Amino acid sequence: MRILFLGDDWIGSNATSLADGFRRAGHDVVVVDTTAVSHPARLSYPWIYSKLAGRRAPWHVERIHRRIERVATEFRPDLLFGFKTVHLDQSRLLATPAALHVHYSPDDASNPYNTSPGYLEFEREWDLVVTTKQHNVAELLARGAREVKFVLSAYDPAWHHPRARRGSTRYLVGFIGACRPDRRGRIVALGHEYGHGVLVRGPGWRRIPELRTTRATVAGPAYGAAFSSAVASVTANLVLLNSDNRDTHTCRTFEVPAAGGLFVGERTDEHAALLDDGTECLLFSDDDELYELLRWCDDHPDLVRKVADAGRERITSGRHGYVDRAREIVDALT
Repeated sequence: MRILFLGDDWIGSNATSLADGFRRAGHDVVVVDTTAVSHPARLSYPWIYSKLAGRRAPWHVERIHRRIERVATEFRPDLLFGFKTVHLDQSRLLATPAALHVHYSPDDASNPYNTSPGYLEFEREWDLVVTTKQHNVAELLARGAREVKFVLSAYDPAWHHPRARRGSTRYLVGFIGACRPDRRGRIVALGHEYGHGVLVRGPGWRRIPELRTTRATVAGPAYGAAFSSAVASVTANLVLLNSDNRDTHTCRTFEVPAAGGLFVGERTDEHAALLDDGTECLLFSDDDELYELLRWCDDHPDLVRKVADAGRERITSGRHGYVDRAREIVDALT
């Protein structure tokens, strides 16, 4: 198939990984980068405009649509694939000449933050809506979506694989991900408890005064291969979910073990089905259980390595790469 892929195109982006997944599955793929609309640079004029107007800067939207239309005319795609393109003009996307139009939502499609009034107006016009949240399937169908496909999140073997550490420090526990209200208290408490033994990386954490007063190492995001290097420096890699998205698994569910890290995550049915608790990962239901697991990790470094290796084998041999998700999506169209 000739696939015109619309999504945020930068190192570490899940959209970039899925686009390459389609390519590795044998399809001819052309990507149009939508980052300027979906994630305008913080404090830039388009960012300020989006905050004041409640919608994306129309001149950036127009620029991307002109590129989409120009590429579509030259490329003549069989499939137009929108990766969370909720801030673009849906009528123009759906009018783009292609036999099929598919929209992919990597987050909770019922969370208003992940949709837009314009998208919801036209959602039922997409040939297929793909979601990574099992609970979204019935909700999307009830909203009128024609067809819905559930797929799990995935890892990218180009970026998520064991790598050497980029420093001599070894942390007992670490978290790589965005700062969120439902994560902040737990991370700050870990910083107070373990101090220099804690690594925290991701957007927003350096703006948390309570965390800065601990001895934890706090840094910005780690994307692409840098993520795997950060994982290598941590004994217990936390996999924390997003309650606003009602997560029961996340991209980190696959990325941490694929990178060779020990998965220490919240106990959910999906996590328990993907990895065996105690032999391929360590799951917890509350903070008391988490601290007990961290003490075990500190006391049993050899067993930690065995569990991490088993987890990596389970994920990497289980068809959980983006190429596998691309094949699942294409199979749903045939």
